[in-house]
Amino acid sequence: MEAMLLGLAVLVGGCAGPADPEVAAWEARAREITIIRDDWGIPHVYGATDADAVFGMIYAQAEDDFNRVETNFINAMGRLAEAEGEAEIWRDLRMKLFIDPEELKRLYAESPEWLRALMEAWADGLNFYLHKHPEVRPRVIARFEPWMALSFSEGSIGGDIERVGLRSLESFYGGRTEAEREGRGAVRDEEPSGALAFLEPGGSNGLAIAPANTANGHALLLINPHTSFFFRAELQMVSDEGLNAYGAVTWGQFFVYQGFNERAGWMHTSSGADNIDEYAETIVERNDSLFYRYDGALRPVTEKRLTVPFRTDTGLAGREFTVYRTHHGPIVREADGKWISVRLMEEPLKALIQSYSRTKATSYQAFHETMELHTNSSNNTVYADGNGTIAYFHSNFVPRRDPRFDWSRPVDGSDPATEWGEVHGIDESPNVVNPPNGWIQNTNNWPFAAAGVHSPRRNDYPPYMETNRENARGLHAVRVLEGRKDFTLASLIDAAFDSYLIGLEELMPALVRAYDRTPASHPLKARLAEPMDSLRAWDLRWGAASVSTSLALIWAEEYLRAVAAEARRAGMQPNDYAATHAPPGPMLERLAAAVDRLEADFGTWRTPWGEINRFQRVNGEIVQPFADSFPSIPVGFTHARWGSLAAFSARAYGASKRIYGTSGNSFVAVVEFGDSVRARAVTAGGLSSDPASPHFNDQAERYAKGDLREVYFYRPQLVGHSEREYHPGG
Repeated sequence: MEAMLLGLAVLVGGCAGPADPEVAAWEARAREITIIRDDWGIPHVYGATDADAVFGMIYAQAEDDFNRVETNFINAMGRLAEAEGEAEIWRDLRMKLFIDPEELKRLYAESPEWLRALMEAWADGLNFYLHKHPEVRPRVIARFEPWMALSFSEGSIGGDIERVGLRSLESFYGGRTEAEREGRGAVRDEEPSGALAFLEPGGSNGLAIAPANTANGHALLLINPHTSFFFRAELQMVSDEGLNAYGAVTWGQFFVYQGFNERAGWMHTSSGADNIDEYAETIVERNDSLFYRYDGALRPVTEKRLTVPFRTDTGLAGREFTVYRTHHGPIVREADGKWISVRLMEEPLKALIQSYSRTKATSYQAFHETMELHTNSSNNTVYADGNGTIAYFHSNFVPRRDPRFDWSRPVDGSDPATEWGEVHGIDESPNVVNPPNGWIQNTNNWPFAAAGVHSPRRNDYPPYMETNRENARGLHAVRVLEGRKDFTLASLIDAAFDSYLIGLEELMPALVRAYDRTPASHPLKARLAEPMDSLRAWDLRWGAASVSTSLALIWAEEYLRAVAAEARRAGMQPNDYAATHAPPGPMLERLAAAVDRLEADFGTWRTPWGEINRFQRVNGEIVQPFADSFPSIPVGFTHARWGSLAAFSARAYGASKRIYGTSGNSFVAVVEFGDSVRARAVTAGGLSSDPASPHFNDQAERYAKGDLREVYFYRPQLVGHSEREYHPGG
């Protein structure tokens, strides 16, 4: 064990410099690649081949934020504890249950030649960056290998694997020694029970508008992912082989995840399709071996030894685990005497092919062909193109299952009837193509409102096809889209930043009624008179200068928290319960508390929302040290739960009185497709992670105001708008 860890330490801590022929090959390729940085620092990468473009774009990413590039792949390969210590071993173990380097090496060797060339260019670009920047000290990956690209092939902020709970994983595998193996969890013929934890979807918006609803007769697309800030880079990659993609790239990956090319654009939103299932396995111990029941017989549980290395003050140490798997998938927890296995899509090669191929699809037919790979598992896609087609693609990895079972809970792993069938075909999914209303929207809500009355019908699909419901942003999206025939890029931006908080439509009148029905003799009646006057006159629109926004949102957060338990007991959402069932007394008490809080923290309840809700970027670290003493800027838009399409999720940190955003609008782009493509965009903060760079925070003011800048998609547009032209390494 010690020898193995010593070898790991040598591998991780450093490696011999690359051979001269390798460096010469890198430098020769770099001379054929051009990177133009525009006046916002955005890299536009040009190469003869797709592989050249990949080499250049990953080099540019490393220039802007090597830490995030490396961290994403450290995490993807289950090696975070090697950088951050023992506290991360459970996150690493979770990844190692699904990601096997030897399997990825095999898949790399079996990859089509064109994809191997891209993976090799990806690794070469990163290794060339490290060669040219010896001052950069990787935390773990001293040398990138082409197969590593397969460990992170889909681009989502929270991939399928991350839906496995770390606490339950630690509870099952934590502290388990060989002596404790015997009989733990072994039961006989019990009924399965337990349930998946509720996972609230994050927020993203995709809007597509058909030519008939636009002023110029061209299709429009809104690309608006709601992720952690600084999670993705913005760039363009162009080759003489037909690649010309622009948009948001998850740090370290070599494909545009959400973006557009000359003829088509795509926006991914988190899907509510149930495509991850848990199986309750009946474990039986016989002759010191573990088995599980299946179809009236016993099958051996697959056991595997895993070592999770972790950093200590004196070097690397390691913790060994025996992990278990059935044919359904790895065991991740225990519930009511059953071992729970998880089944999910495990197709990294096909996923990487699909992720890259769609960036070169320039028509609906070509994009549809990429969907035939069925590996876009955690996302829906809103699509528009230069031919005027708009479309909604539902998550295209949804296995057929017996509808007799409740797939939201662990199903009986011993029953063959619970096996997955083949994946549903694209045309069997609740998709939408060119609806008569001329618009499509998805906000992580269900697809049954994607095109108004022309949406798919819920009863036409099995329950596992969609588990999300409608949300406030979906209702708001319909409101800004319906009845419009004159959309332009500018008015689509206005729609994306429409300030109406539809989620408060019922709640605020309930507060007004509660106040009006309260006797004049009540001690809160006079005290709350002026705040209530402000709220009574409020138009339910957020704004940085709005005092009513501050009052309403602080009150609503406090009040819904107070009634959440009662709402659950009534089987209702807190908003609905508060608006229709809650007594008036607590409403006024919570408003008084909100007034007290504002006066204590800011000196007056008449505090504009922008004084409270702030954007702050202090340094290049992944976790920011927020503080009221550091500079920050006001943001008018709010958390998505209230129906704000422009989302800004913020809270207080430490002793701060202000609240600071960490997620929500992260990249926003609007695109018009016609004979040529026009676009405007903004990235949270700025592209560079270096505080000394002019592009560390140069987009912050635009971001906060929804003031999108012009995108320089065509090379002639860069004339007069570029600050540097160079070759990688130059």
